[in-house]
Amino acid sequence: MKRVLVAGCDGQLGRCVRSLVEGRADYSGIYAGLHASEAAGAVRLDVCDAGAVEALVARMKPDYVVNCTAYTNVDGAEDDAEACRLLNVDGVRNLAEACSRHGARLIHVSTDYVFDGTGSRPYIETDPTNPVSVYGRTKLEGERQVERILPGQSVILRTAWLYSVYGRNFVKTMLRLGTERDEIGVVADQRGTPTYAPVLAEAVLRVMDSVEWHPGLYHLTGKGQTTWYDFTREIFRIAGVGNCAVKPLTTEQYPTKASRPAYSALDTGKFERVFGMEIPGWEDSLRRFFVDINR
Repeated sequence: MKRVLVAGCDGQLGRCVRSLVEGRADYSGIYAGLHASEAAGAVRLDVCDAGAVEALVARMKPDYVVNCTAYTNVDGAEDDAEACRLLNVDGVRNLAEACSRHGARLIHVSTDYVFDGTGSRPYIETDPTNPVSVYGRTKLEGERQVERILPGQSVILRTAWLYSVYGRNFVKTMLRLGTERDEIGVVADQRGTPTYAPVLAEAVLRVMDSVEWHPGLYHLTGKGQTTWYDFTREIFRIAGVGNCAVKPLTTEQYPTKASRPAYSALDTGKFERVFGMEIPGWEDSLRRFFVDINR
């Protein structure tokens, strides 16, 4: 039986990974998060506390650690770079070092925001990185910590535009605004790929299920690409939101504290070839979201 420690089990990805692990007889899950509680079958863990991470990994002796923790407030990071770095760099290093000492393999989740967005075709894993925000820079540094500490014993999955039925995310925000407003403006000149968290969680399980261990860096998002504007229109179409108009905006018309890449679609071909997983298109995953949330 494989022992899996899911760090960040209280976030949207962590909850999806936990759900899959709990449904498998060949896995034994250990669930930890900053806001986790024993009543929910989990333990509280601050990954920024190196001693706490070491103690938990030493006690539980997992075969795999799945890191679903991250500081994801992209604009907030510009004002609180220290807090962002603590979680996205120091916390990652703590997990990687504990894995190294105790023989665990690490699956770490990163982001499309490690790129500057000046590309015009989906980014592959070997493309040069050049993050344009504090968030992107700390996520890239986190990747490098994993690669330095756990060469051959880690898988890094870069993803993008993550959403699920849990917590706060773009899809749920748009659905709420669609009922509250007659019109909303959405950026139409930033292009990327929405990713349904259960699909990413299924990819994590595929990595652990693989007969052979395939370490390295991979891109894992939904297939295809779109803009935030067109994504919103598809959300409203499927949901039947008809009383709220969607107005296209330029990035200049919707200024944010942190810069975003104008183009950040990721090429998932490497993951699909290595792990034999057919990744659904983002439109199919969005339809799956509505099935799941209406259950």
